[in-house]
Amino acid sequence: MTARSALHRYMLVSFLTWLPVGLAMAAQVLLMTERGLGLAQIGLVTTVFSIVTVSLELPTGGLADVLGRRVVLAASAAFTVAGLGLMSVSTTLGMFLAAGVLKGVARALSSGPATSWYVDTLHGVEGHDADLKPGLARGGAMESVALCVGVLAGGGLPLVVPPTLVLPLAAPSLLGAVAAAALLLVVMLALPEPAHRRRTLSSVLREVPVTVAGGIRLAAGHALLRRLMMVAVATGVVLMTIELLTPGRLAELAGTAEEGSLAYAVVAALGFAGGTVGNALAPRVARLAGGSARGAVAGTVPAALSVGALAATAGLDGLPGMLSAGLAYVVLFVGLSLTGVLCLELTHKAVTASERTTVTSTSSIALQSGGTLANLTLAGLAAQAGLAAAWGVVAVVTLASALLFVRMPAPTGSSPARALPARSGSG
Repeated sequence: MTARSALHRYMLVSFLTWLPVGLAMAAQVLLMTERGLGLAQIGLVTTVFSIVTVSLELPTGGLADVLGRRVVLAASAAFTVAGLGLMSVSTTLGMFLAAGVLKGVARALSSGPATSWYVDTLHGVEGHDADLKPGLARGGAMESVALCVGVLAGGGLPLVVPPTLVLPLAAPSLLGAVAAAALLLVVMLALPEPAHRRRTLSSVLREVPVTVAGGIRLAAGHALLRRLMMVAVATGVVLMTIELLTPGRLAELAGTAEEGSLAYAVVAALGFAGGTVGNALAPRVARLAGGSARGAVAGTVPAALSVGALAATAGLDGLPGMLSAGLAYVVLFVGLSLTGVLCLELTHKAVTASERTTVTSTSSIALQSGGTLANLTLAGLAAQAGLAAAWGVVAVVTLASALLFVRMPAPTGSSPARALPARSGSG
C-alpha cells in the first residue's frame, strides 16, 4: 500500500465515522420529546451514553492495540447501526436508554483506531520520520465535513419525509444507521490489517488490562502527554458548554423551539465548516509558527477570544445575536480544530504503536471529563448569573490552556523502559 492510498482510505473512514453522528444530531432531542420523554428523562439518556463511553474508552483502546485496528472499527460501525436503528423506532424510556448504551459502546470503540491505523501504515511505508501533519489534518477535515453535511441533512430531512412513510423526526437516525452500515463495509474491505499472531480469548483478556495500565502510566509519567491531557480537559469544557447553552440561546433568539433547532443546525454546520478550515490550515500554521506547539497557541488564542465574544454579545437580540453566534462558532471551531490536529500529532509522536490507541483513548477520557465538569458547574452558573458569566469563565479557561504549550517538551517518543511490547503487528 502506498502513502497516498492509505491517506485516501483514512479520509473516507474519517468521513463515514462521523456522518451518522451528524445526521442524528439535530433531531435526536426533538425525537425523544415527540415520543413522550421529558427533559429529565432526555438528560438521563444523555448521561447513560456518556457514562458508557467514558467507562469503555480505555478497555476498547487497549483492545484495538491488542487485536488490531480494523476489527475494533468494524465493531464500532456495527454498534452504531444497532444504536441508531433502535433509536429510530424507540417509543419508551427503556428503549432510548438501550440505544444510548449501544451508541456509547460505538463511540468508545471508534476513539482512536482509524488514526492509529493511518499512522502505523504511514510509518510502515515512509518510516517513523514521516510527516504526520498533512494526513492528520485531512482526516480531521473530513470529520468536520461529515458533521457539517450530516447536521444540515439531518436538520432538513424531517421537513421532506412523508409522515406516512416514517415518523419525520426518526428519519435522520434511520439514515445514520444506513451510513454506519456503509462504514462497516468500507472498514472490512478497504483497511487491511498487517498480519499478527492469532490469539485465544483468554490471552486477549489478559493482555488488554496490561495495555491499558501501561497507557495510563505513560500518560501520567510523560511530561508532554500530561500537558496534552490538560489541554483536552479544557477543550471538553468548551465543547460541553457549547452544547449546553447554545441551543436554548438560539431558540430564544429564533422565537420557537422548532425554529431554534433549525437555527442550531445552521450555526453548528457553520462551526463544522470552520473546523474544516482549521484542519486544513494546521500544517501551514505550524510551519509559520516554528513548530506544532507554537502553532497550537495560534489556534487556542482565537478560540478563547471567540468565546469571549459570545460573552460580550450575550445581550443581543434577534438577527444581530444570531449573526454574532454564528461568527463566533466559525472562529471557535477554526481554532479548536487547528489546535486539535497539532495536539494529535504531538501525541502520536510521543508513543509507540503498541500504546497508540490506548493513549488516544486516555485523551478522549480527559476531554469528556472536562465536559462533565462543565456540565456540573456551568449550567448552574448560567442559570444563576447569566450566559455572559458562564461564557466568560470558559474564555478564561481556554486562554489559560494556551500556557500549557509554552516550553512544551519535545515529543521524542516513549522510552524503551515504558514502551509495551508490540501486540498487533500493526506498526
